[in-house]
Amino acid sequence: MSIDPARLLADLHALRGYGRDGNGVHRPTYSPQDVAAREWFADKARAAGLDVTIDGIGNLLARDPRPGPHLLIGSHLETQPHGGWLDGALGCVAGLEVARALGGGIDVAAWADEEGHFGAFNGSRSAIGDLTEAEIDAASNRDGISLRAALAAAGYAGRPRLAIDPVRYKGYLELHIEQGPELDTTGQALGVVTAIVGLRGYRIRFEGQQNHAGTTPMRLRRDAGAALVRLASAIAREFPNACAARTVWTVGRIELEPGAASIIPGAATMIFQIRDTDEAVLDRLEALLMRLAEEEGRGPCRVVVTRLRATAPATMDAGLRAALEDACERAAPGNWQAMPSGAGHDAQQLARVMKSAMLFVPSINGISHDTAEDTREEDLVRGVAALADAAAVILRQA
Repeated sequence: MSIDPARLLADLHALRGYGRDGNGVHRPTYSPQDVAAREWFADKARAAGLDVTIDGIGNLLARDPRPGPHLLIGSHLETQPHGGWLDGALGCVAGLEVARALGGGIDVAAWADEEGHFGAFNGSRSAIGDLTEAEIDAASNRDGISLRAALAAAGYAGRPRLAIDPVRYKGYLELHIEQGPELDTTGQALGVVTAIVGLRGYRIRFEGQQNHAGTTPMRLRRDAGAALVRLASAIAREFPNACAARTVWTVGRIELEPGAASIIPGAATMIFQIRDTDEAVLDRLEALLMRLAEEEGRGPCRVVVTRLRATAPATMDAGLRAALEDACERAAPGNWQAMPSGAGHDAQQLARVMKSAMLFVPSINGISHDTAEDTREEDLVRGVAALADAAAVILRQA
C-alpha cells in the first residue's frame, strides 16, 4: 500500500483552479466555483470506484460499494473569501488518495459550508441529524442571500439530506493544515490533534444618543462608541487573569452608527469571540464578559449581549489517536507532536456520533484564511502517507 505523490499533488493543484485568486482561492459556499469543484471531485471519486451522492445541503459523500469495515475521511471544499488553497481541500483530496491507495474500506466526504458562510458547520451538522429545516429557512449569508435561495441556485434544492450511519464506520479521520505557527516554528513535521476548541461568539451592542460632536458637552454625552471602547479595554485587562494557557479571544468587527466624524455615535456594535478546549473555561469567560458588560451598562448607554454561536469542544478518540501517533513515528521518527486545534473543524461534529481524530501538517509561517496560505509539498505528501498508514492499521483492527 502506498500513495501516489504525483497524483495527489496534481489533484490539489487542479482543485486550486476552481476560483483561483492569486496564490489562493476565492470559492464561497454554493458559488459557481464551489459547485464546479464539487462536480470535479465527484468525477474523481467515481473514477476511483466510489458511489457518489451530493445531497440537499451540498454534502458530497463518496461510498466504497464493497463489503467490510469502513472508515470515513473528509473535510470541506469551499474556502474563506479570498482565502487559502489548502484549508479543507487538502482533507478531501487526501481522503480520495487514501481510498485509491488502500483499494477498499474508505468513504470520502466533502462537507458543505464548514467555513460558515451560511451558518456553523451546516453540512456536517446536517449529516449527524443536528440541522433543522427551520434553521435552513432562517439562514442567510452576509450579502443577504438566503440559504434556500443559494441551494436552489446551486441545483441542490429538493434533494434529500444524507444521514451518516455511525454503525458503518470504525471512525472518522480528517487531515488538515495546522492554520497556526506551532509546527512550522518548532520544525515538527506532523501534529496529532488531542482536542478541538469550542467557540463562543457574541454581538455586543451599545445604544446611546446620536448628537452633534461640536456642540454637545462631554458631561451630557451618551456616546455608544466610547462605551464600547471602555468594554473592550476592560476585556483586555481582565481576561488574562481568567483564561487558560491556550485561550484566545478576538474583537472581529466594530461598527459605529452613523460613523461620521462630526456625529457622536448613537449606537456601537462589536463581534466578539472566545475559544478554548475546556468548556469550563468558556463558561468562566462568558460569565466574566457578562459582568463587564453589565458594569459598563450602568453608565449612560444601554448594552445588549447576544450569543450568536456556540460550539462545544471535542476530545479526539484515544484509539484513533494512537494509530495516528504510530503512523507519525514511522513517517517522521521523533519529529511529531500531540497538540490541540485552535480552529474548529467538521471532526468536532462527527465526534458527537462516532470515534474521530485529526492529523495536522505545518502551515508556512502559520498563515491561513489568506491567499498567502501554503504548505511545503514534502509535508503534504508525508501527511497523506501517514494518514493512509493509520487508516490501513485501523481497518485491520478487530
